[in-house]
Amino acid sequence: MTNGPGAGIPAVSTAILAMSRHLEVRDVLKTIVASARELLDAEYAALGVPDDHGGFAQFVVDGVSEEQWKAIGPLPRQHGILAAMLHNATPERLADVRQDPRFGGWPAAHPDMSDFIGLPVADGEEILGALFLANKRCPKPEGGCGFTAEDERLLGILAQHAAIALTNARLYERSRELTIAGERARLAHELHDAVAQKLFSLRLTAQAAAALVDRDPGRAKGELQQVAALAAEAADELRAAVVELRPAALDEDGLVATLRSQTQVLDRAHAARVTFESHGVRALPAAQEEALLRVAQEALHNALRHSGAHRVEVTLTRHGQGALLRVADDGRGFDTGAVRRAGRHLGLVSMRDRAGGVGGKLSVESAPGKGTAVEMEVPGG
Repeated sequence: MTNGPGAGIPAVSTAILAMSRHLEVRDVLKTIVASARELLDAEYAALGVPDDHGGFAQFVVDGVSEEQWKAIGPLPRQHGILAAMLHNATPERLADVRQDPRFGGWPAAHPDMSDFIGLPVADGEEILGALFLANKRCPKPEGGCGFTAEDERLLGILAQHAAIALTNARLYERSRELTIAGERARLAHELHDAVAQKLFSLRLTAQAAAALVDRDPGRAKGELQQVAALAAEAADELRAAVVELRPAALDEDGLVATLRSQTQVLDRAHAARVTFESHGVRALPAAQEEALLRVAQEALHNALRHSGAHRVEVTLTRHGQGALLRVADDGRGFDTGAVRRAGRHLGLVSMRDRAGGVGGKLSVESAPGKGTAVEMEVPGG
């Protein structure tokens, strides 16, 4: 890409639109870095977000392969030329970063870099991060930097909008955290009510069985069978609550590993056989991965609690640039038309809302005695 006369502002506009499409902080950071590298036609780009302990809470790179990044080692600490961007709201353009007195050297596996431009991403006086680019793809002036004053101006515009996008993403994630906290409180309340009721019934039934043991062993046996059934129901309530309340490891493990782990837990906890298969799925925007996980959890909950299924199969496959989730069971099924008229039965409305909220589609196929299949398709990023 070259920044000819008049080409810069449209390119910045394209980059800003790309940033505005994302609400997750990690996705915004990746888009900022990729947009900056393309805008300035640089070989490498990085964005560091500071922590409160003199290092980086997050460090996102573009132009470095996954194998190179693993070989480089741990996240860089706040030092040298990187520290200057975090402490001074002043852009830096260097002909050769290696010759700067603040340069502390690269790890052995680090790509070789020469000309360099860096500037802070700031919201007012708060520095949200530092943006770095190296090795502009162009002929370099003798002893000079390939990055120009015009590059610095364009990158400054991008950084201003990056600060807005990053602040919005942080607010969105904070809002979602509060929503999740509210959902957890609701689940805890429902769990208390449901299990307390089951345990109260269990206690009364056990007392009745004890009173009948000597004078009516036959009725006592029936009461004890009821005790066993109530205990099983209480255990089911607890298992379901544990799965819903346990934090999903999406950020650390990704969607495929998280779904596999959760289906394995459910397979051990329930009499039904629960399986998971995945084919060719690549990383998706964080909001889409979370929506897929929540829909899978809801569909699994329905299959294991209400359908009487002997087998539940979860599959996640690549679908164009996105993914297709399918949760199918061999249970009793239901009349989808009647459920649609009934409204929110089985959480179908909330599942459709989750799918629609990330640009996806949800479909449900079922019939009495024919099992149920829930499918959710998302477009990817």
